[in-house]
Amino acid sequence: MRPKKPKASAKPYWEMNTEELARATAEFDQEFIVDTFKPLTPEQQREWRRIKRKLGRPRKGKGAKVISVSVERGLLARSDRLAKKLGITRAALIAQGLEHMLEKKTPARRRTGT
Repeated sequence: MRPKKPKASAKPYWEMNTEELARATAEFDQEFIVDTFKPLTPEQQREWRRIKRKLGRPRKGKGAKVISVSVERGLLARSDRLAKKLGITRAALIAQGLEHMLEKKTPARRRTGT
């Protein structure tokens, strides 16, 4: 069972007169309301854990794997500029490049020497 939400005021605060505003905000005038708190019931604890749980990133395909790859600084800077121009992340740009190369099914030419 979810906790009851306070009743919404008939009017927004900025449209209330002084008396209406005083009635609507009277609960905030109490001091030491922490003394009225009680431990959560088991049901409330379950609900609190559910609410606090982080959703995480949406899963794509089989999920993601974080890897470490060395990339020449100039190439990385150029790729970051392109990703920004396209409005995508660096990871998305790299993923698209990998997909493109895998679709071609031809190996990339290998550089020899430096």
